[in-house]
Amino acid sequence: MSKVTVVGAGNVGATVANVLAHKDVANEIVLLDIRGNFAKGKALDSWQQAPIDYYSTKITGTDDYRKTKGSDVVVITAGIPRKPGMSRDDLISTNANIVTSVTQSILKHSKNPIIIVVSNPLDVMTYAAHKFSKLSNKRVFGMAGILDTARYRAFLATELGVSPKDLQAVLMGGHGDTMVPLPRYTTVAGIPVTEMIAKDKLNAIVERTKKGGGELVKLMGTSAWYAPGAAAAQMVESILRDEKRIFPCCVQLTGQYGLKNIFLGVPVQLGKNGIEKVLELKLNKTEMKSLNKSAKHVKDVMKVFDNMMKKKAKKK
Repeated sequence: MSKVTVVGAGNVGATVANVLAHKDVANEIVLLDIRGNFAKGKALDSWQQAPIDYYSTKITGTDDYRKTKGSDVVVITAGIPRKPGMSRDDLISTNANIVTSVTQSILKHSKNPIIIVVSNPLDVMTYAAHKFSKLSNKRVFGMAGILDTARYRAFLATELGVSPKDLQAVLMGGHGDTMVPLPRYTTVAGIPVTEMIAKDKLNAIVERTKKGGGELVKLMGTSAWYAPGAAAAQMVESILRDEKRIFPCCVQLTGQYGLKNIFLGVPVQLGKNGIEKVLELKLNKTEMKSLNKSAKHVKDVMKVFDNMMKKKAKKK
């Protein structure tokens, strides 16, 4: 018997719940939102889809954390998107308050869940959830790399005119402009992508991937949800099925790649215990330089959060 809670019934959260229900790997999915009727409506709509798409996973919506009791996995999508005129610090402050409050509320009813953070700014929100949950760093991590590498592979599939199913890629670093796609570890049905595409076109795709989220915001006026929701659901599936799949996830590094006390995207093995293993690739000097640059950017954002917490503690 497995139970999954998705916090936040907006576009991303509702997609996580819906995609996960289709996979039929959980007995129950609880979709929780402060707008209780909104969550109930989204859950009811998905449950009415079950007879059509043939899945048995029951989805219920609520605003009551007591209904999340005994959750094996919790996906946190709650938070607000950055709005025009809003500073990065304002976004961090608002979403950190939401993520920490959600984390503490969840832990009142579930003893030792695995927590997957999707809220932005992703790396620092994962750090916040880990800090306030006091859970093992193997059980609190963030979804970013799967989405970023999916965008990278989708762009390559379009350029090459091949199926996205045949593309495999590794991407590391922070979730944003400083992410580090690795063409050296990118293949098409096992063939190095560098043998199939000109260097300038590959570089252009790498740059487009880095700004992939922004491209969608410009087109739609809001952030993406289909791919992010599916990416988080894929992580939950690997955990519940104990598949031990290799995914890029935002995790706490404790010396890997020469980095400590930072939450950063790296390839990991994902199974029933959460992060089963962090894979340490042999990066060349250029790749390592890019990763360190990305790490510095993430560290700076983590410092902003730490300073906010210190000021908050002094006011009490």
